[in-house]
Amino acid sequence: MIVRTTDEITGTDREVADPKGNWVSKRIVLGGDGVGFSFHETTIKAGSVNEFHYANHIEAVWLVEGSGTLLDRETGETYPLGPGSMYLLNGNERHTVTVDEQMRMLCVFNPPVVGTEVHDENGVYPLVPVPQQDGAAGRHRAG
Repeated sequence: MIVRTTDEITGTDREVADPKGNWVSKRIVLGGDGVGFSFHETTIKAGSVNEFHYANHIEAVWLVEGSGTLLDRETGETYPLGPGSMYLLNGNERHTVTVDEQMRMLCVFNPPVVGTEVHDENGVYPLVPVPQQDGAAGRHRAG
């Protein structure tokens, strides 16, 4: 069993900030945890426009706070985003997230990220091999 809090991730190497200052991703579950996906809490700054393209990953996003717009750059379609919105990038779609009110979202990636990834000049996370671990790293016993 793995039990973590966002408080214990804050300020560690599991908290990754956009070099441009538009977003912060707290990587709660990573590839090294050996569960086949990664799970992140991402906050995106109000007023920012963010171009993403997960060419190597499938991503599911659940918006829990904030508002904005999602543009599918493959089709030109736009979608309003608010609390309770979910989008699934199951076709490696190039997309733009425009943020009106700061967004907090929960994201799942497959294959999992290892935790060091940031978007390249095309908005892509590189596919980084998951280092082999003994499976016990980061595991906590409740109780």
